[in-house]
Amino acid sequence: MLRTHTCGQLNISNLGETVTLCGWVQKSRDLGGTTFIDVRDRYGLTQLVLNTESDAGLREAGRELGREFVIKVTGKVLERSNKNTKIPTGGIEIAVTELEVLNAAKIPPFLIEDETDGGEELRAKYRYLDLRRNPIRNNLVLRHKMAQEIRRYLSDLDFIEVETPVLIKSTPEGARDFVVPSRMNAGEFYALPQSPQTFKQLLMVSGFDRYFQIVKCFRDEDLRADRQPEFTQIDCELSFITQEDILNIFEGLTRHLFRNVKNLELGDFPRMQYADAMRLYGSDKPDTRFGMQFVEVSDIVKGKNFGVFDNAELVVGINAKGCANYTRKQIDELTEWLKRPQIGATGLIYARHNEDGTIKSSVDKFFNEEELAKWQAAFETEPGDLILLLAGQTDKVRKQLNELRLEIGSRLGLRDKNKFSPLWVLDFPLLEWDEETGRYHAMHHPFTSPKPEDIALLDTDPKNVRANAYDLVINGTEIGGGSIRIHDRELQSLMFKHLGFSAEEAQKQFGFLMDAFEYGAPPHGGIAFGFDRLASIFAGLDSIRDVIAFPKNNSGRDVMIDSPSTIAEAQMNELKIKTVVS
Repeated sequence: MLRTHTCGQLNISNLGETVTLCGWVQKSRDLGGTTFIDVRDRYGLTQLVLNTESDAGLREAGRELGREFVIKVTGKVLERSNKNTKIPTGGIEIAVTELEVLNAAKIPPFLIEDETDGGEELRAKYRYLDLRRNPIRNNLVLRHKMAQEIRRYLSDLDFIEVETPVLIKSTPEGARDFVVPSRMNAGEFYALPQSPQTFKQLLMVSGFDRYFQIVKCFRDEDLRADRQPEFTQIDCELSFITQEDILNIFEGLTRHLFRNVKNLELGDFPRMQYADAMRLYGSDKPDTRFGMQFVEVSDIVKGKNFGVFDNAELVVGINAKGCANYTRKQIDELTEWLKRPQIGATGLIYARHNEDGTIKSSVDKFFNEEELAKWQAAFETEPGDLILLLAGQTDKVRKQLNELRLEIGSRLGLRDKNKFSPLWVLDFPLLEWDEETGRYHAMHHPFTSPKPEDIALLDTDPKNVRANAYDLVINGTEIGGGSIRIHDRELQSLMFKHLGFSAEEAQKQFGFLMDAFEYGAPPHGGIAFGFDRLASIFAGLDSIRDVIAFPKNNSGRDVMIDSPSTIAEAQMNELKIKTVVS
């Protein structure tokens, strides 16, 4: 080894020792007769000192060091006179006797500091420099610790880690596939897996009754803060289990991670039906760190000659506690925020519960005191509270009110990143109607089992068939989802039929799986956690990018390596792909 210690290792117990350190120059300070240099590596930072007692050549070499020079130094550990209590090595310094520049460095395009001056795009282009900063490095160390604990917990429960193929077959369900042309099979393509779903089910048929994998998955879909074209799942499948077994095991995994990585004990994991989540929060992943549940008031506000309410399928609102002091300007700004295309609301109705007990609304000419008192009773307001109402088509208005609830929660400081509120959401619809294609699609995937008592509804009332499916939500983010699977060929064929597959199409796409079911498939189910999302919650981040070593930007590009990119015409010809001329 070139070094005897790391830059975060030395302390008072090492006084008098001669040591060798290697690292990057964080900064240097030339005070005339003395030069102080901070040297940094992954483990920490140590102060070096070159003083008047050093030889002239050594002092001159120290003065010529620039930021991010890679150096090797040897010297004696001394006690610092002005100790830095904020770092582990702050009680000592190294009196340098030898200094070697291992590699000079250009001036970096942004400061390698916790609080940098580099913008997001610039830091993405020089990601290898951004990774030197403590916050980013600490996120990856956190991710590493989480992966270790995941493997330990699952291995102790007899799960076996099995790698599944990355070059697989494209399927029509779910998000768009990334496809890979096959040189040896001209005109045919592999797809990169959106998940290892069929392979982990085949492992259950094979008798591997407890499987897991920390696995890369790929989806060619529009990006946002919690999505990347390639992402990592904690993928799990189990045989001979019930839904209750899966909820208990993976609630245990979540508790284990919080306990061993964040040193936190989580409280209860409440359970909520999908239908209740949509009714009370307008979301299948509600943020339950705070209340502000929806109150439906169609029955008490309709029939008063106010067209906005009378013509609406649903009138629903929230009680914004303590917000009656919002000015008209603030409410107008909130209304414009709701009207943005991303949300699409047409307006906002409000009523204040004043400190004198009176209720004043923005539609007083349609509602008298007695009628407004019914609003107050429905929302259980107190003096100082503000009722906010939206009206419209049920599904749309619930989604809009969900956005408003989250915004008000943020403004009131109710979405504390140091508070964690887990929730299981259960019994999702099995199918959802797609207006564009004019048929039903699987809400999760086509291998999800319907509730046994709902199977008969597949022919008569498919929209009300419930799935044996479950999601784990923390702080309004879905971190894991799964289901009990279909393990019977006849039921799987029926499912494909209701998804619009002909028998020939089902056999072509998934015949291998249905054939496997004829050789003794056990009852099985599983779950997949979004590892990136879970790590971002642990790190207190809104975006998953900074828990990924080399993420893509919002356009799916890696601006550091300039990918995706064109390939040589010779490669295109070899792959039998024609060049598209725009």
